[in-house]
Amino acid sequence: MPWIMTHDGTMSTHAVWRQVPAVLLVVGLAGAACGDDRSPEPPATPPPSEVFTAADGTRYAVEVVLRGLEVPWSMTFAPDGRLFITERPGRIRIAQNGTLLPQPALTVGDIAANGEAGAMGLALHPSFSSNRFIYVAYSARAGNGGMVNRVVRFRELNNQLGEPLVIFDNIGAANIHDGGRLKFGPDGKLYLTMGDAAEPALSQDLASNNGKILRMNDDGSLPADNPFAGSFVYSLGHRNPQGIDWQPGTGELWGTEHGATGNDELNRLQPGRNYGWPVIEASRTQAGMETPVSFYDPAIAPSGFSFYAPTGGTAIEGFRNNAFFATLRGTHLHRVIFNPGDPRTVRSEERLFEGRFGRIRDVITGPDGAIYFCTNNRDGRGTPTSDDDRVIRIIAAR
Repeated sequence: MPWIMTHDGTMSTHAVWRQVPAVLLVVGLAGAACGDDRSPEPPATPPPSEVFTAADGTRYAVEVVLRGLEVPWSMTFAPDGRLFITERPGRIRIAQNGTLLPQPALTVGDIAANGEAGAMGLALHPSFSSNRFIYVAYSARAGNGGMVNRVVRFRELNNQLGEPLVIFDNIGAANIHDGGRLKFGPDGKLYLTMGDAAEPALSQDLASNNGKILRMNDDGSLPADNPFAGSFVYSLGHRNPQGIDWQPGTGELWGTEHGATGNDELNRLQPGRNYGWPVIEASRTQAGMETPVSFYDPAIAPSGFSFYAPTGGTAIEGFRNNAFFATLRGTHLHRVIFNPGDPRTVRSEERLFEGRFGRIRDVITGPDGAIYFCTNNRDGRGTPTSDDDRVIRIIAAR
């Protein structure tokens, strides 16, 4: 039966998500040998509710729910069911009741949308329903003609963002390797992934915030229990991490990372650990440095990462507690299945929709029990279809 997410987050069976086009623009990107290069052309959009079967027999369907976005980078649902989306050229968009609102909630005035830089991570405060705080990680123009990465807190009112407050600033930025994923953890702390900004040595330098996973309080201040005294660094030795999420049951942090030439990584991210870049990659080892749980060669360019642990709606039961991550060069949604007896180890992995939708940037779980992902075919490295970029959802097959 068709359904729609209502403004208060409840489900209605009287309408389906509408698909409203917006203006289509193309953003050019500088090429880089980081596994995030040009991808082949995706085929035409599949018909609604096309049904697929995973390797373990799980049946699921796929539907396009939004079209005509411009390089969507991060997505998050509000408690009332609205979907917030960053577009890398510097806009925050909102979809309400399945319709993309025509006016952006925010257009960032000091955006530096160069290459891979621009509007990236997006997170809503755990108490968003009462305080309306929303956080955006983006690359900003600096006074010296360069740029920096920063985190700004806004307050949302009537689908508009105002009251900007910079809570974390002056992180090194470049046209490549800006990381940029922003999420609140189950501990109530705000986590930010930061790339090495094309300076690999920074990843091993504890005095730099580049090449790190950073952890801060919700106001940008330093938590007293961070693993390195007086530092925002949660873990170090990262090249370009773009996805993080916490595993159901264990509560442990996992993440994805772009390798140099291949050697993209899936890591279990533990506080205070060193993940090796630029000293080691893939299966190489060195005392005091971590090797990844999985690595991928040739490159697939992993980005947004999410565990599937739905709390409402209609779940895809065969996918429960699996992890999913978006791939850019890989042009697929990557599924990771963990061992039931030891959830810290991977039992199997599977590529979904390989080549079907082109470059994929982010993936999240919706309040309706569906899995949502967005394409990035208009980022200058893909070949967009007429309705790119899109937000697509995976639902249980009827």
